[in-house]
Amino acid sequence: MTGTAVPRQVRAAGDGPADDAVWRLRSRGCWEDAAALLAEPARTEPSAALLRAELLTERCLFTGEGWEGAEDALRAVESMSLDDEQRGAAACERGHLAYASTLLRVRDRADEARAALGRAAALLAPDSPGRALLDYRRGLVARHVTGNPQAAEAGFRRAHNAALGRGDALLGSCTWRQLAALALASGDLTVASQGFAESLRLREETGYLIGIAPALVSLAGVRPEPEAERLRVEAARLYKLLGEVPRWLAPELPPAA
Repeated sequence: MTGTAVPRQVRAAGDGPADDAVWRLRSRGCWEDAAALLAEPARTEPSAALLRAELLTERCLFTGEGWEGAEDALRAVESMSLDDEQRGAAACERGHLAYASTLLRVRDRADEARAALGRAAALLAPDSPGRALLDYRRGLVARHVTGNPQAAEAGFRRAHNAALGRGDALLGSCTWRQLAALALASGDLTVASQGFAESLRLREETGYLIGIAPALVSLAGVRPEPEAERLRVEAARLYKLLGEVPRWLAPELPPAA
């Protein structure tokens, strides 16, 4: 499954101990604990409230659970006094949550996802830092919901160039992964292998542990044996270590996992 995304404010290190603690918990799949650290600032600070909503949406994507909590967190953001940038970010997150629900077949919210991402595009300035993630998420909808690989690639390319240009390693790992998946679908194993390898490298470098097992499995799919089996075994080890998430990865792992 390749329709996952690392949310906007994921990073390997923050501006202080609290930011670092949130990152460490999140990178290990402890989303509820990370969200709890943000509960108090999220009452009054839109940036903290947005990050908390992103954490809980990511939990939904990886576990298929926690939808009500993510909805509540997002509604709390939307009820705050926001500027256009923040409103655009909230709309982008609304679209992402609706996309996740559609992707995992919890409830078909495709129209809501497209409408929310469209609102985000209208609210975010052309030079907004949030544009790259918006392009990425619109690419996800185009590929996995609409079934338009050309539109998906255009969105992923814009997001990819912006992410690499500003050193956003986590978003870059996601764009590498999606572009590699498109290359694989078109039969270009060389480009797919390079992209999956780059995605894995960036996730390892930033310590995004919860995203490493899926990256290992994707790379295994384009590498020869015995390397492919070694990658799958390592993915299975991490999957167990991190509490058997992401849930949707289980069918792609060795039986012993």
